[in-house]
Amino acid sequence: MSGKGSVRIQLDSKKWVTTGIDLLAKEGIAGLRIESLAKRCGVTKGSFYWHFKDRQALLDAILEQWKQGRIRDIEKSTALVPGKEHEQLQFAFEIYGSNRNRKGMAIELAVRDWARHDSRAAAVVESVDLYRLECTCKLFVSAGMNAADAKSRSLLLYACVFGLSLMHYANFDDNIGDLKQRISAHIVSN
Repeated sequence: MSGKGSVRIQLDSKKWVTTGIDLLAKEGIAGLRIESLAKRCGVTKGSFYWHFKDRQALLDAILEQWKQGRIRDIEKSTALVPGKEHEQLQFAFEIYGSNRNRKGMAIELAVRDWARHDSRAAAVVESVDLYRLECTCKLFVSAGMNAADAKSRSLLLYACVFGLSLMHYANFDDNIGDLKQRISAHIVSN
C-alpha cells in the first residue's frame, strides 16, 4: 500500500493477454492499444513493460493463447471415439454453428479480421483452420468415407458453420433449430 491507502495492483502476463483478448473482441486490433489495455486493467502503461518488450510481444502472446485454446477445443470435440464419429461430427457442427457463445465468436471474428491485414495472424489462423479440417477429416474417414470426400465434407462443415455465424437468417425458417439439424445431417451423412 502507498501512503494514501491505495492498493497497488500487480498483474501477471496472463491477465494482460486475457484482457487484451477481451479488448480485441470488442474493439478489433486497432483498439488494442497499450494505453487502453492499462486503463482497463487499472494500472499504468509502464506496468505493461514489466511483462512485454513491446506491443508486438503482446500480440504474439494473444495469438498463441487463441491458438492453444482453439486446439484444446478442437481436440475435445473431435477426439476419435470409434462408432461415435457421426455424433461427434454433428456435435462439432452444433458447437461451432450455435450462437450460444457470442464472446467466443466475437474473438474468432476479431482474430480473423486481424489476419486479413497481418501475416503473423494469418499464419496462426491458417494453422488453426488446417488443424480443424484435419481433425474432422479423420472423423469422416473413420466413419467410412474416402479421403477425398472426407476433405470436402470437412471444408463444407466449417464453411457452413462460420458462414452461418456471419448471416442473419432468423426469419428464413420457422424452426431454425430443425433447419440446422437438417443441414448437419446432409453434411455428416455418408
